[in-house]
Amino acid sequence: MDAWVLALVAIAGAIVLGMAVARWVRGPGRMGTEAQMATYRTLHIASQAAPSLRAGLTQAGAQRSLKHLHNLLGVPAVGITDRVETLALDGIGDKHRERVVAHAQAALDTGVATVISETHAREVSAMFRSGVAAPLTSDEVVIGALVAYTSAPAGPAMMRAVEEVAGFVSGQLDLAELDRTRARSAEAEVKVLRAQISPHFIFNSLTAIASFVRTDPDRARELLLDFADFTRYSFRSHGRYTALAEELRSVEQYLLLEQARFGDRLQVKLRVDPEVLSVRIPFLCIQPLVENAVRHGLENRDSPGTVSITAVERGGDCWISVEDDGVGNDPDVIRRSLSGEPGDHVGMANVDERLRRAFGDDHGLVVETAPMAGTKVTMRVPKYAEGVVDE
Repeated sequence: MDAWVLALVAIAGAIVLGMAVARWVRGPGRMGTEAQMATYRTLHIASQAAPSLRAGLTQAGAQRSLKHLHNLLGVPAVGITDRVETLALDGIGDKHRERVVAHAQAALDTGVATVISETHAREVSAMFRSGVAAPLTSDEVVIGALVAYTSAPAGPAMMRAVEEVAGFVSGQLDLAELDRTRARSAEAEVKVLRAQISPHFIFNSLTAIASFVRTDPDRARELLLDFADFTRYSFRSHGRYTALAEELRSVEQYLLLEQARFGDRLQVKLRVDPEVLSVRIPFLCIQPLVENAVRHGLENRDSPGTVSITAVERGGDCWISVEDDGVGNDPDVIRRSLSGEPGDHVGMANVDERLRRAFGDDHGLVVETAPMAGTKVTMRVPKYAEGVVDE
C-alpha cells in the first residue's frame, strides 16, 4: 500500500479513535463541541506517539510512545507486548511483565481483542477489576498486543477504545514496515547500479592508466588516484542521498578517466550554480546518465563529441541536465525503457524510479532525443525536501 494511502488511513483512524475515546471517557452523551475538542486533543496526543512507533515494534519505541497511549486511553495502566515478552509498561511495576504477556496471549493467538477477567486483572493489582487486550499487526500479521487495565468492569465502550488505539498503533507499524521495505528496495537498486558499472570501463581505465606509466608517470599517478576515489565513492556502504557537490566530484573523476581513453574525442562542458552544490540528491543519480551519454552517445562515432552537464537554481528547485551531441535514440525506445521494459537503458530507468520515489511522480526524468540529434536528460530536484537526509 502506498505511503499516502497509509497516512490517510492513519489520520482517519485517529479521528475515529478520538471519537471512541471521547465516548469511553465521557460516556454516551450527545456529541457536541466538547466531543470535538476531545477529538482534537486525541489527534494531538496521537501525533506525539506516532514518531516513536515509526521505527517498528521495538522496546525503545514502545517505551517512548506508551505514556502518550496511556494518556490517550485514560485507564489506570497499560502495556505493550510483542509475541514473546512485554516491551513497555506504564502504571504497573516491572515484576508483573510476564503476567501482562499471559493476559495478551488470547489476543495474540486469535488476532481478536479479548476481555481480561477480574481474576487475572487482580493478579497485577488489587485496584484492577478487568481489562482489554487488543492485537497489534504489521502487514496483517499479529506481532504484539496493547493491554489496558481498568478499575471498573470492561464494557463495550472500553473494548472499542482499546481496539481503535491498537488500530492506530498498527497503522504506524505498517508505515514503519513500508519505510523499511523502501529502504531495502532503494539499497537493492543502488546495488544494481554498482553492478552495472561496466567491467569494460574498469578494464579500459586501468589500461589507459598503464599506458601513461612510462610516458607520463605524473598523469598516471593522478589518474590512479581518480580511479581509487571514483570506486570508493561508487561502492560506499551508507547513505541513500548525497550532496550534489559530492556526486559531481565523482562524475568529474569518471570523465577524467574516460578522457584518458578517448583523448580529444571527448569534450566536457560543466555549468553549476554555487547555490545548488549543497542540494541533496539520490546517491548515484547523475553518474549513470553521464555514463549513458558517453557509451550510447559518443563511443560509436569517429568525430569528437561533447558531454554537457548543468545544474542551475530555478526558484525552489535545482534543475540538472546531462546532454550529449551523439547519435541520439528513438524516443519510443527511451519511453519503453522508462516504463520498465528490459533494454539498454536500465540505469536511466533506475534513476527515474528513485527520483519519483524520493520527490514524487512529477520529479521523474525528462528525456529529449531523436536519431542523430543527441540526447538531453533533465531532472528537477527540490532544493529542500523533507525526509531527504543521509541514513
